[in-house]
Amino acid sequence: MQVSENIKGNFLDKTFKLTENNTNIKTEVIAGITTFMTMAYILVVNANILGDAGMDKGAVFAATAISAFIGSLAMGILANYPIALAPGMGLNAFFAYTVVLSMGYDWQFALCAVLIEGIIFILLTITNVREKIIDCIPGILKHAVTAGIGLFIAFVGLANVGLVVNGATILSLGNVKDPLVLLTIFGVLLASVLLAKNVKGAFLLSMLIVSAVGMIFGIVDLPNGVVSSVPSLKPIFLQALSVQKSQIFSFDMLVVVFTFLFVDLFDTVGCLVGVASKADLLDEDGKLPRAKQALFADAIATTLGALIGTSTVTAYVESAAGIGEGGKTGLTAITTGVLFLLSLFFAPIFTAIPAQATAPVLILVGVMMASSLTKIDFTDFTNAIPAFLTFAMMPLAYSIADGIIFGMISFTVLKIATKKKEEVNISLIIVSILFILKFVFLGN
Repeated sequence: MQVSENIKGNFLDKTFKLTENNTNIKTEVIAGITTFMTMAYILVVNANILGDAGMDKGAVFAATAISAFIGSLAMGILANYPIALAPGMGLNAFFAYTVVLSMGYDWQFALCAVLIEGIIFILLTITNVREKIIDCIPGILKHAVTAGIGLFIAFVGLANVGLVVNGATILSLGNVKDPLVLLTIFGVLLASVLLAKNVKGAFLLSMLIVSAVGMIFGIVDLPNGVVSSVPSLKPIFLQALSVQKSQIFSFDMLVVVFTFLFVDLFDTVGCLVGVASKADLLDEDGKLPRAKQALFADAIATTLGALIGTSTVTAYVESAAGIGEGGKTGLTAITTGVLFLLSLFFAPIFTAIPAQATAPVLILVGVMMASSLTKIDFTDFTNAIPAFLTFAMMPLAYSIADGIIFGMISFTVLKIATKKKEEVNISLIIVSILFILKFVFLGN
């Protein structure tokens, strides 16, 4: 038995370079579980959003789990990064509420657009275009992206549980007397103490305790079972291929595909750069090793996800929660992916994790990622202003992509205007011009 475990350990160590990355199997698995628990909400949320577009909710639930498994597995194997993938929030809303409900197209048309997007991404990855976009982001903005993603996911956590709400002053403090808000505050304090005491698995432990406390006091729903039957994919499987040629080659399809491409490209780039920076995965030149493999995993997941029957699959910023638990390799991503696959059989348990348990983790991950601000030179306004716009616009505009856009455009303009052209490469100038044209002709 001991020999078998050693063989398994050696195999995983060699495959994922655990020793080289100063980690071990236990740490990676706990990190993967933590990432999954912060992402599990997408199983229900994606099914509800795409269900509004007329898709079968049970089938979408299954497609969400399977596509997350495929994407996370691909990321772990191809790139060896602790970054999990799943159908992206925002992109699924555009799919349902803009393409289907506003533009009037059926969901098969929207799935076809996602499929085309995935194929284009595969071509852009093979030709290194997406990798060059990552490389052209200045180092100072990469630190700002990391901090911005931290603020973004902290804001998501605060908003999801009502700690901040819409108010007369745009945003205001939520009702701190609400039992669910109090449960969240308890979770923040608990996770903070565990983290400060360097308790292994602090995030995972805090989520389990908060979930249990909420259920004991009756303010969080108990699981309505343990095992569930696996929903059929039949109602949505391969429906992306059922669209007529006249629709595929229409102007509307071009606009929809471009929008999916644009948002997904910079959401993914931002997530990879920000999360990788926090995990110390960037090299000495500030570049992301194996970026091509990571982007290829993303492109494969989007393409296969569309064929299975779900909206765009993308890298998840919640992966930072697993990295906060010590995850450093693809074994973390694979663990997350396997749990998504298991969720097909144990949906009642996995979907019972309340937002009040995951929000504290997102808030504290935001604290950890905000440390990147110390690497920004705020005495040089040509660096400070673009960096500030990058990390401020992400939560304020509720978009990682918009934060990157504002940062890159302002960086390019300020450097050229102050005769610091040597700090701006031609790729950055071209991308900045494309951003400006996007706003001029397509708006936001």
